[in-house]
Amino acid sequence: MDIDALILSRIQFAANISFHILFPTITIALCWFLLFFRLRFARSRDVAWEEAYYFWTKVFALTFALGVVSGIVMSFQFGTNWPGFMERTGNISGPLLGYEVLTAFFLEASFLGIMLFGRGRVSERVHLIATFLVAFGTTMSAFWILSLNSWMHTPAGFEIVNGQFIPTDWLAVVFNPSFPYRFAHKLLASALTASFLIAGLCAWQLLKGSATSGTHKAMRAAIFTAACVIPLQFLVGDMHGLNTLEHQPAKVAAMEGIWETERGAPLTLFGIPDQEARTTHFAVKIPKMASLILTHELDGEVKGINEFEGVHPPVAPVFYAFRVMVGMGSLMLLVAGFTAWRLWRQRRQPEVTLPKPLLWVLSGMAFSGWVATLAGWYVTEIGRQPFLVYGLMRTSEAATTLPPPYIALTLTAYLVVYGLLLVTYVGVLKYMAEHPKEHRQDAPTGALLGKAGV
Repeated sequence: MDIDALILSRIQFAANISFHILFPTITIALCWFLLFFRLRFARSRDVAWEEAYYFWTKVFALTFALGVVSGIVMSFQFGTNWPGFMERTGNISGPLLGYEVLTAFFLEASFLGIMLFGRGRVSERVHLIATFLVAFGTTMSAFWILSLNSWMHTPAGFEIVNGQFIPTDWLAVVFNPSFPYRFAHKLLASALTASFLIAGLCAWQLLKGSATSGTHKAMRAAIFTAACVIPLQFLVGDMHGLNTLEHQPAKVAAMEGIWETERGAPLTLFGIPDQEARTTHFAVKIPKMASLILTHELDGEVKGINEFEGVHPPVAPVFYAFRVMVGMGSLMLLVAGFTAWRLWRQRRQPEVTLPKPLLWVLSGMAFSGWVATLAGWYVTEIGRQPFLVYGLMRTSEAATTLPPPYIALTLTAYLVVYGLLLVTYVGVLKYMAEHPKEHRQDAPTGALLGKAGV
């Protein structure tokens, strides 16, 4: 099959970012969980909180390592696959990526060692501060990366000189119109991803009889966090949608499968979009609901895909990915809400007692945050096409001119390595959950990681 360099470069970048985003999505929020566990231990001196802290520190270390490795690969992608992007936007993207390294990555790297290996070597206060700084560093990393990504969607604070994007207002660049919504949406997505990972592994421990006192503490913290965060995520998602409708109406039209501009547009729950026929087959619709959600008016006008001939994204991937994201979010809402209700009823009990079917559901949803995150990311990035910098720079203008076979070779290598790493990662987490005594807090961190096969 004859595939050109542009398509291969897009597939390769998508594969790399899809793998990389899995791990920061966990670590951004997981480190704040660790800080919470550490603070609870410092106040209560309950060893169960310390046990939870040190077990999940090992999970954080493993996840952080894979995030760093895959992130390094991502940085090479800009030069190898998208040289035109760095050539034209380097005056903006370069400093933003540099700020991420200086203010976030260095902070994480400097204090991660104290967090992992400092027990018994530094005071509890220093150890607590190190945990906070690592958590703060992961959040700052997301801040700068989301700032650059948001700028690519809603560019601001620049002028174009000889084809190059030159910054004129750094505050406008960093805090571009979509940044607050994307940043908040990502932080909440991370909180949900980490919450369901913790709840899922804890449920697995309860099922396998390997639960410790820290398991019960971590389970409660994760479930109540998820139950509180999900409604906020839906609220922020609505605000983000309104912002997207203002700045990227073609993306919203693809998300909703709306072909013709109309007032009182119906909400399509399910269907099969057909871009050639310009229609959605077998559509199940709710009258006027799309206009109500998108404009907050029953008769609000929503532009259709036909308004954006030649400058709209591929409809089917955006349409389906959006429904996967919303569907998974709704399932997370139901499961977290029901489980939180069950745990609230037994809040005075020291141990978590949940029915086995619910524990199996929680175990099966341990990585549900990954599904929702990837689906949302595909909506965002595919929905920006055919532009790299929305409305100003097409993706085809930045692609490499390398021969397609070279790109295909590296793409194949990436997919093989990433597949093996992902299977290994999940397997190590399973092993750690089933053998928590080998990961107790009094064992050296280096030995723990060694036994886990890291």
